[in-house]
Amino acid sequence: QKEQKQPPNSCCGATGRREAVQPVEMSFGSFRREKQTIETPEPALAVPRDMILLPGGVFKMGTDDREGFASDGEGPVREVELSPFYIDPCAVTNAEFARFVRETGYVTESERFGWSYVFHLFVSEETAKTVTRSVQRTPWWWVVEGASWDHPEGPDSDIRDRMNHPVVQVTYNDAAAYCDWAGKRLPTEAEWEYAARGGLEQKRYPWGDELKPNGEHRCNIWQGKFPTVNHRSDGYAGTAPVDAYEPNGYGLYNMVGNVWEFCSDWFSPTYPLTAPRVNPKGPPEGQSKSMRGGSYLCHRSYCNRYRVAARSANTPDSASGNMGFRCVRDA
Repeated sequence: QKEQKQPPNSCCGATGRREAVQPVEMSFGSFRREKQTIETPEPALAVPRDMILLPGGVFKMGTDDREGFASDGEGPVREVELSPFYIDPCAVTNAEFARFVRETGYVTESERFGWSYVFHLFVSEETAKTVTRSVQRTPWWWVVEGASWDHPEGPDSDIRDRMNHPVVQVTYNDAAAYCDWAGKRLPTEAEWEYAARGGLEQKRYPWGDELKPNGEHRCNIWQGKFPTVNHRSDGYAGTAPVDAYEPNGYGLYNMVGNVWEFCSDWFSPTYPLTAPRVNPKGPPEGQSKSMRGGSYLCHRSYCNRYRVAARSANTPDSASGNMGFRCVRDA
């Protein structure tokens, strides 16, 4: 087996440093897992969605919020100017990625490696019998043979009922390949944050500063005690449809929660201090690619990175069940 893949991201996963994989101690074995029907999904064509033109201009990027992680380089707050660009209203779906695979014959990196990382609660009883390794510092991530974009939790799982959910178990490199095929690209971090803010200035979330306005869930994150109990009060244990919840002021869905979204920038916690203030594109080189938005595994007790200014990163060949992407293109 190849070992170059990085364990999942820092929030709900491992840090940006390469981590060892250890034999699994089945310490989470008391929960009940539902067996999944073994069926081969019949990929459906994606419903065409028009990209949304964002006008660009100057906005305040970053945060000095006390809830932020200064060590991630979330601050300081600075004015950044962007050119206009188009962005997809939703993350790329399983249906859209299936069309790409069908038309190109593309084989993802997880398929080439033969395995990927799966959150422990989503592994079926049968697959769990074959699991022998987990991530050392974050043992809720299991190394599952046969996990891939169309079998996200292992070989006895499928995406038949999740064609409108974001594609996962794809790497940055896979996302870039999809973008090339679609005539698009991945957003820069500045573009992503500008889009996620939806026209609001220095708010914590795409809709404001309150996580649940009037008690209403606005995103798909963890509720309960991470990593063993999820009450699913937002309606979902894993991924949600890409257009779940209300869109932000720009008409963009699920900019926080659901899945982490890859950006084109190399990650650096210090780069924001010296970055250009016009169309910044990240440092010229690095080890990991930036990700934004948090995921369905984020919880305030462990990882409060479902805020618009929050950042994380992972190596370009890393994949897991909570990482996806959306596309942009130049105006």
